[in-house]
Amino acid sequence: MNGVARARVGILETSSKNPKAKEISKTGRIRVYAHADTVFLQERLARALGSEKDFEVVMEAASASESRKNASSCAETEILVMFSSGLVPEDLHRVHGWKMAMQELKVLLLGASQNEADFLQYVRGGINGFLPADSAAKELVAAVRDLGNRDAVCSGARCAILFRYFEKEAETLPSAALHRDRGLTRREQQLIPLLPRGLTNKEIANHFSLSEQTVKNHLYRMKRKIGAHGRLEIVDVCRQHGFPA
Repeated sequence: MNGVARARVGILETSSKNPKAKEISKTGRIRVYAHADTVFLQERLARALGSEKDFEVVMEAASASESRKNASSCAETEILVMFSSGLVPEDLHRVHGWKMAMQELKVLLLGASQNEADFLQYVRGGINGFLPADSAAKELVAAVRDLGNRDAVCSGARCAILFRYFEKEAETLPSAALHRDRGLTRREQQLIPLLPRGLTNKEIANHFSLSEQTVKNHLYRMKRKIGAHGRLEIVDVCRQHGFPA
């Protein structure tokens, strides 16, 4: 790269004879801020992204404010492509700094932890795409374009983690209508999906690490609040309020 700190490229002219031009026109001009902690990785990003004519690639992107000074033109989309430091808190701190300066910024993280909890933490931290650190150039380019189209980027395995997470959350998300109309607390609403399964009070208690007596007390109060005579009637009333039991 011969010490080049920044690579810029122009916009590809749209032409009916150029099928790639039609693809590019969907996202418009994309400014890519590329960050890596080593010269070797910086050069990899420059080679992978620098030849795309609809990209303006700003290399050695250490901070949002400094990188914007080095940018040369307007862009419809701004994307940060960065290699993970290997430490979740450090990655999230860096992303937070960029997001504070550029609220619409999309972030593509390379080589992030494969741990499920770490992945969910990254998603909560505002990261929009994930690729392995050794991804091929065409995969990097495709991921940047996907983010430019407001899509998210991750593997099928990581997508499955999100589905499992929201499936579990459906059991714990409180219903505002049930709280307002029937006075059911968050904990009481957490019991509802377990009631049709025929679990005993002890089994429900073990599920939430509660005592069996605490579960009995919750169910007693739920029946009184709803005016139900049994567990299934509790579930029926809650379903009428839109609860996904």
